[in-house]
Amino acid sequence: MKAKPELSFWQIWNMCFGFLGIQFGFALQNANVSRIFQTLGANVDQIPVLWIAAPFTGLIVQPVIGYFSDRTWNRFGRRRPYFFAGAVLATLALLAMPNSPTLWIAAGLLWIMDASFNVSMEPFRAFVGDQLPPSQRPLGYAMQSIFIGVGAVVASFLPYLLTHFGVANTAPAGVVPHSVKYAFFAGALVLLAAMLWTILSTREYPPEQLQSFSDNRIEEARGSVADAWKIGSFFLALGLVLLGLIQHFALEKELYLLATGLVGFGALFVWLSRTRSDGALRHIMGDLHGMPRPMRRLNWVQFFSWFAMFAMWINTTSAVSQTFYGSSDTTSVAYNEGANWAGVLMGTYNGVGVLAAILIPLLVRACGLRMSHLINLWLGGFGLLSFLVIRDPHWLIASMVGVGFAWASILSLPYAMLSDNLPAAKMGIYMGIFNFFIVIPQLLAASMLGVLLKLFFHNQPIWALGLGGASLLIAGLCTLRVAEPEA
Repeated sequence: MKAKPELSFWQIWNMCFGFLGIQFGFALQNANVSRIFQTLGANVDQIPVLWIAAPFTGLIVQPVIGYFSDRTWNRFGRRRPYFFAGAVLATLALLAMPNSPTLWIAAGLLWIMDASFNVSMEPFRAFVGDQLPPSQRPLGYAMQSIFIGVGAVVASFLPYLLTHFGVANTAPAGVVPHSVKYAFFAGALVLLAAMLWTILSTREYPPEQLQSFSDNRIEEARGSVADAWKIGSFFLALGLVLLGLIQHFALEKELYLLATGLVGFGALFVWLSRTRSDGALRHIMGDLHGMPRPMRRLNWVQFFSWFAMFAMWINTTSAVSQTFYGSSDTTSVAYNEGANWAGVLMGTYNGVGVLAAILIPLLVRACGLRMSHLINLWLGGFGLLSFLVIRDPHWLIASMVGVGFAWASILSLPYAMLSDNLPAAKMGIYMGIFNFFIVIPQLLAASMLGVLLKLFFHNQPIWALGLGGASLLIAGLCTLRVAEPEA
């Protein structure tokens, strides 16, 4: 077997450039969709459940796309056909979202938009593994992190900048301001152009050549699934008990989502232990059951990290506007000033993330992967907790510096800790399964945060950011369970 050839800096640049477009659209979604929902009449406690489309589509789409992209090869390549399909669909969704006439149409468009981002995004992680030798994979993931940061910074600042240049930042009730509309239109153009750049400027190894490289000798783990019914029975019982409690005590309807998810998850594992099917679902569930040990331990780190990020994404706009600008009225100047400042804060943490992506390798040299990730997660945790004590919104910039380091670390170091433990033939499906533990905490946040805010925090969204900060601290502690990879 021969070693996979190293690529030049500009070849790696080209293969990662499309991530700028994906993150441009993703950042517009994160910073502005809650604002659009409130503009169209949503209450603060409804926002988490309206966001349920985003993680739910990721849970379904990412492993499916990973499974099929592992098995795709045509004249357009292995991963690139999915880049293109997702980019076109996401572009159309970005154009339509700020023109939504009703709340339910906006929620449906979020579903389509997030599914489209996932179709393009999931194969990108596997693309790095396909194209780069192990020695260059950290550079590939770091390059993706830099493009993620750059795209997110510009996108997050767009409504603020457009307002500065005279574009209207307020509108009648039920109408999205022009500053947001034009930002989404620009995002659609950037996303499509960046993805086309990567698609047209890169090539992919044919399957037979990919398998010939020495770094693809990792064997697929083949464990028995006969005991999968035990895991399934536990989740089935837990889900059914929760359904009974919701019904008996007339709990919030959002909890039905969590309960039915547990029942469905459990049923799939019971089915796995009994089925003789050889279809896609059997392979996906079998690989989930038999995932490598490093993934199992990293899953907890991912779970608490992404719960925190999702809590921040869906609540920052309402938290900043309500707590620091004193308004929940989407037609008021104060609310929209707060929403714009929230966009600046989102851009700040992404901008810091670009710089952190450059500095983190130096921290890794000094402290190792595991301790570096813990340090960065704790910086983000204390940053989010500081929202509870800061009174001047301008000081929130300092809070987002810590979040920026956590974000850059979340996007790179877990993949570095996982690197070289995945079989080449299943790079896509395992990356999709790894993303389960990005999506599941988002589903939990979407179903639980609104209930928690209503029951314990008087619908004050600032406390969702506090919960996110605590979650990042827990994620850092979970990192200590992960073995430090050899150099």
